[in-house]
Amino acid sequence: MPHSPKPQFVFKRLRRLFGNATAYSGSEPTAFRILVGTVLSARTKDETTARVANELFKHYDSPEKLARAPLKRIEQLIRPIGFYRAKSRYIHALAQQLLRDFGGLVPDSMEALLSLPGVGRKTASCVLNYAFQKQAIAVDVHVHRIANWLGLVRTKTPEQTEAALKALYPQGQWRHLNNVFVLFGQNLCLPKTPKCGICVLNEVCPVRRQKTEIPLKARFLEGRAVFNQSWRVVGLD
Repeated sequence: MPHSPKPQFVFKRLRRLFGNATAYSGSEPTAFRILVGTVLSARTKDETTARVANELFKHYDSPEKLARAPLKRIEQLIRPIGFYRAKSRYIHALAQQLLRDFGGLVPDSMEALLSLPGVGRKTASCVLNYAFQKQAIAVDVHVHRIANWLGLVRTKTPEQTEAALKALYPQGQWRHLNNVFVLFGQNLCLPKTPKCGICVLNEVCPVRRQKTEIPLKARFLEGRAVFNQSWRVVGLD
């Protein structure tokens, strides 16, 4: 069994693979859309979240519109989402609180974001990362699973994973960790059927299900094909 990978080895290899791609799957990534979309995403498949959030924003694309929307209408629009009734109440109430307490603007601090209904550390960190480009580590199911699978951490809760990753990585890299881990989890390191045969971290993964003899450069090219990017040579140093 290989040794646990060095944090920088994992980070640099995934950054090279995914480049400037973003894990945010919604349209028009405003702070409000990122906030509401992340609240909706809990315990819901990524593709379902993106589809339902985009449908919601066709009707209510601002705190003002969402705050005035009938709760039953919000429930109808987001019904395919898991726990849609609770989430309808959350996003309706947070829109009202944005108007009441923050002048209709999404706040850019962890403390203020955590004061909003339905917002925990993961959601707040996603907003800080993707909306305001601030350094935070958002630990969702992908980040928690992959960090443990790779042997970077041995944690039982997202909060423990966040603290452990912050101890492993310099602050200047925090903002990118969620992005590359989520893209990795969506495209290669799938929870039930991981693509170990072409994985760019295969040789250092303690839980790999399949060895590979594919040369490293070829695995990068295969990985980019899986990720739906162009086949091109990438630097591996």
